[in-house]
Amino acid sequence: MHPAERLRGRKSVKLQGKTIVLGVTGSIAAVETVRLAHELIRHGADVHAVLTRSAVEIVHPNALEYATGHDVVTAITGSMEYLAMCGREGKADLLLIAPCTANTMGKIAQGIDDTTVTTYATNALGSGIPILLAPAAHESMMDNPAVAANLRRLRELGIEFVDPRRDEDKAKMADVDAIVARVVRRLGPRDLQDLRVLVVAGATVEPIDDIRVVTNRSTGGTGIELARTAFEHGADVELWLGRHETSVPPWLPFKPFETTDDLAALAEKTDADICVVPAAVADFTPVKKQKGKIPSRKGTLTLELELTPKLLERFRKGARKALVGFKAEAGVSEAELKARAMALAKEADLDFVVANDVSKVKGDTTSITIFDRKGHSETFEGSKSLAAERVWRAVLHGVRG
Repeated sequence: MHPAERLRGRKSVKLQGKTIVLGVTGSIAAVETVRLAHELIRHGADVHAVLTRSAVEIVHPNALEYATGHDVVTAITGSMEYLAMCGREGKADLLLIAPCTANTMGKIAQGIDDTTVTTYATNALGSGIPILLAPAAHESMMDNPAVAANLRRLRELGIEFVDPRRDEDKAKMADVDAIVARVVRRLGPRDLQDLRVLVVAGATVEPIDDIRVVTNRSTGGTGIELARTAFEHGADVELWLGRHETSVPPWLPFKPFETTDDLAALAEKTDADICVVPAAVADFTPVKKQKGKIPSRKGTLTLELELTPKLLERFRKGARKALVGFKAEAGVSEAELKARAMALAKEADLDFVVANDVSKVKGDTTSITIFDRKGHSETFEGSKSLAAERVWRAVLHGVRG
């Protein structure tokens, strides 16, 4: 068994059955392509590499052969490899050019074909095979009006981009994880395409003094996975994020909030087709915040707490198609969990409630039960990533229980 096969599907099967041509051009970012190929394979993809002559001077074809488990194309031969992959009956589901130089982008935009990669691109455009470009160049190149015109032309042709990272006077190729996410988004079900999705995640923090806070236990992991999955399914995603422990993918921007009052103000501005609110909003807040730091060596401290306002109903007006709330409990029976979930659904006019017993949440695994308005339910136990998939399936297609 080739080493690449041992990686296949290790992370997910989101790209299972998909054939991706990885076009590599002459940027120093080509050194990242072994890792990129491996990540695509870890999600199930079958990857075939094509290198320009300039790329061969940076990364050896043997490295990509090792990474993909396939022969690497470095020259067009009588076998017409480009037709087998990107012709009218080609096997490729996507042509991913990463890194893609300004030179190659200009050639594709103007219909010039004089390299291996441009030959694949020419045929992919003529065959309706999608193309995704991950540019890499100096900022002065990317800001050149002629290059900007080429980018506009490429977009007119239906070609999509993974935007580069602007850093150190360079437009660096996007991170590998960002590229993989865009590939999954392009080849996935796209069942959230053209929908505006708002995910509200993390915990609120209520200040006791300038140092200490009252908050809930929450890593923000479930909400971040819900946002990631929505992006992969084609949604226009907005993430509002409170205190969290789970790292956020750098390609997933978010709007921060701290207190319940902060979130309440944001909630009034909700504008989404679907709003999902797994945020752990504090139920109590100190009646009075102390200035400075309360001395810690003067004996016991008594806090007077008051209830915070309920926020879910404030999202209702701005959630045009569906509003999804979350109900976290501890040490309750299934019957009691359902009763409390349905009470929340009625109180906040929710379309769905995702309920769970926090005692069953451990690390990246969770246990959830999804309820609809009528009390129909389905239960899932497993990774937070797969749980997010189940939630979106329920929102789009209904609860199957």
